[in-house]
Amino acid sequence: MAAFGTVFMPEMVIAKFENNVWSEATFVDSNSIAMHPGAHVLHYSSTCFEGLKAFRHDDGSINIFRMDQNIKRMAQSSRLLNLPEINEQQLSDMIQSVVKKYAEDVPAPPGSMYIRPTHIGTEASIGKAAAPSATSLLYVLLSPVGDYFSGGGKPLRLLLANDGMRCAEHMGMIKSGGNYASALGPILAAKAESNADQILFCPNGDVQETGAANFILIDGNEIITKALDSTFLHGVTRASILSLAADMGMTVSERELSVDELLERAAKPGTEAALSGTAAVLTPVGTLIVGEEEIAVGSGETGPTTVKLRKALNDIQWGAAEDKHNWLTRL
Repeated sequence: MAAFGTVFMPEMVIAKFENNVWSEATFVDSNSIAMHPGAHVLHYSSTCFEGLKAFRHDDGSINIFRMDQNIKRMAQSSRLLNLPEINEQQLSDMIQSVVKKYAEDVPAPPGSMYIRPTHIGTEASIGKAAAPSATSLLYVLLSPVGDYFSGGGKPLRLLLANDGMRCAEHMGMIKSGGNYASALGPILAAKAESNADQILFCPNGDVQETGAANFILIDGNEIITKALDSTFLHGVTRASILSLAADMGMTVSERELSVDELLERAAKPGTEAALSGTAAVLTPVGTLIVGEEEIAVGSGETGPTTVKLRKALNDIQWGAAEDKHNWLTRL
């Protein structure tokens, strides 16, 4: 099977912002876009994107998960990057139209259709290092994907980093490509030097997030994760998992979590940790690496609460459980 996110549908839907107005959305080949080499995005990283999924239910219907939240976050990212203001209804229509076009290609569970809306500044001006792009492109790519856990969902090894952040503090809540690029160096070093799968950024002892996912700690009936602020990404999956945990009667604690508290709790029997994100839903964390020391989280294996929460979310996405929160957009 092809690597996750490397297969694309033949066409994408695209709209242009020029002369202060958005064009009508049109379908074009998804294998290329025309752009001047001096485009703002190529020099000053005026880009943001989203990741969401459409699922096929047993009745044949196609359902997009929490599209409204991803669109709101993309509008926020565009504003914070000073890209042209997107038309949220237009983006909703674009997403639904391209998914409908390729409805027959949406895989059955545990597969899905991964949806990647992208917004880039296109003005050809290398003199605008301190000014925003006046023009932009908004497009939506589709990629059919399989089960992210096809390798067995082995618990991850995380290296704790007290001396750095994933990105600039004021950029954390923006889903921008530059944030992921800035995290690559530390992630690759952690893999090479500590055999870690990911790095958990903990600047000044404050547990934040990894290079591409939110971090969640589960201690008995309590689920703990960092309170929302501008320094890290406000994950849609994170919010969904917390809602489901509350539905199950768990205590949801959105607050500061120090490295010292994390390590103290992690060593207790029964403690679990996980990363949340669109692709993996909940990926179990089995080991925390602190310098030369390795600390198992609970048993070091995938915990039952992680499995229960992941299943609860998958059941809603796949149509196997009632959508009590109205998270699905049925096409």
